[in-house]
Order: sequence, then structure tokens, then C-alpha cells
Amino acid sequence: MQDEALIVIDVQNDFCPGGALAVENGDQVVPVINGLIERFDHVVLTQDWHPAGHSSFASEHAGKEPFGTVTMPYGEQTLWPDHCIQGSKGAAFHPDLDWNKAELVVRKGFRKTIDSYSAFFENDHTTPTGLGGYLNERGISKLTMAGLATDFCVAYSALDAAKLGFSVTVVMEGCRAIDLGGSLAAMTEKMRGAGVVLV
Repeated sequence: MQDEALIVIDVQNDFCPGGALAVENGDQVVPVINGLIERFDHVVLTQDWHPAGHSSFASEHAGKEPFGTVTMPYGEQTLWPDHCIQGSKGAAFHPDLDWNKAELVVRKGFRKTIDSYSAFFENDHTTPTGLGGYLNERGISKLTMAGLATDFCVAYSALDAAKLGFSVTVVMEGCRAIDLGGSLAAMTEKMRGAGVVLV
């Protein structure tokens, strides 16, 4: 399994029950992901890591509410409650996540003027995180993904990985969705269409 890696997406306190941007039952992915971590030789984690006052926060846009949208230079952006602020308890990994085996933690969304859902690119779809290069240099070509949230950071990561030529499997049992206006069905269809295997 030297050419395989597990990519664990954003299993952070703010995305779990009680967090600033809680995904329903988000904490239920933790035991599933811990089981996956045991099985993989290579484990990579992503961590949403926003500076205070990030441009994707609704609080930065007068008169705007969370889950509305604005147009950014790179396109339409969903506005979020303030979440995963660098160094905060909300940005920390869920306390039960057994992540000691992780070889790499990719922090994303740390540029103040651009959001980042994907583990591979910022939301402009051109600024790389460096993960693709890291995996290629390590000779890793098969990726298994799980985490939060299915229809945003997991789906965007899976789609970008497929576009970069990786073989991608998403473990749906290890994911939970936000499901904004049918986003789960739409992104599930997109992933299938891109050749991502959903198990």
C-alpha cells in the first residue's frame, strides 16, 4: 500500500456538534476515520486555518447573513459564520481523532482574501496548496478520502484529485454533509461523473 494514502478532511471542533459551523452528526465520522487511519501506511490531514476577519466570513460583509453568497474576484463565494480561526479551540482537530500517524497536515484558507475548500487548490482553482506535488514526489497515486463536509471540502478535494490524475475513493460512512440547497446530491453526482468511487 505504498502508493496509497488516506486524506482526512477538516475533522475539526468547529465542524462538529457545538462548533461554530457544526455539521449534523459530524463527530460520528471520528471512529470510522480512526479505523481507516489504522489501515493506511500514509495519512495526510487537512485543517481549515482562517485568520480572524477572513473574507469568507459573513461578519465581514455588512448586511449579509451566513450561508448567503457574495461575488469575489474568483467567483461566487458562500458566506460562513466565523470558524476555524487560527490557534482557536474550534480550529483544533476533534479530541478523539487519532491523528498521530499523520505524515503531513495541510492548512488551507489561511490567505485572508480567498477561501479554500479543496486540499489541492484555493477557491480560485489555480493557487496550489502543494499537496499534489507532495503526493507525486512520494509516488502515491491512490487516494482514499473521508471527513467534513461531504458536499464542500471533501467533494472539492476529490474532484481536484481526480482532475490531477489520482485514483480517488470517498468513504461516505466517514463523511457528513452540510447540504445547502441540495448541495449534497449535486456534489455526489459531480464526484461520480468525475470517476470518483463512492463506497
